[in-house]
Amino acid sequence: MSIVIGVLTLILVLTSIFLVMIVLMQRAKTDGGIGAAMAGGATESAFGAETNNVLSGATIKGAIIFFVLSFGLYLANVHQAKNRAAENAALPTVNAPATTPAPAPTVELPATSQPATPQPGENK
Repeated sequence: MSIVIGVLTLILVLTSIFLVMIVLMQRAKTDGGIGAAMAGGATESAFGAETNNVLSGATIKGAIIFFVLSFGLYLANVHQAKNRAAENAALPTVNAPATTPAPAPTVELPATSQPATPQPGENK
């Protein structure tokens, strides 16, 4: 899925560059501005008298492609995030066996020869 997202992102970037170039090539309604300075005469010689119609049509088609790709990438990223969350939630749990602590070693005290001292409250 990530390869498809990468390819669609590349197409989206190329579409964005195409849209910027097409918009910059268009003439303004007043025949002034950056369109006339950058490529105003070149577009008329390339596309003929119908330059505005060709560039307007290309802008509309490019914008449609841009918005469809943007929405498709959004849906693909949401789907990928949900799958990733589901995979993380579905990981198996490993139950380690319960370990009991080892019993403390017993130390035997040597017997003493002294008699036990009576405790208070004890009868002899």
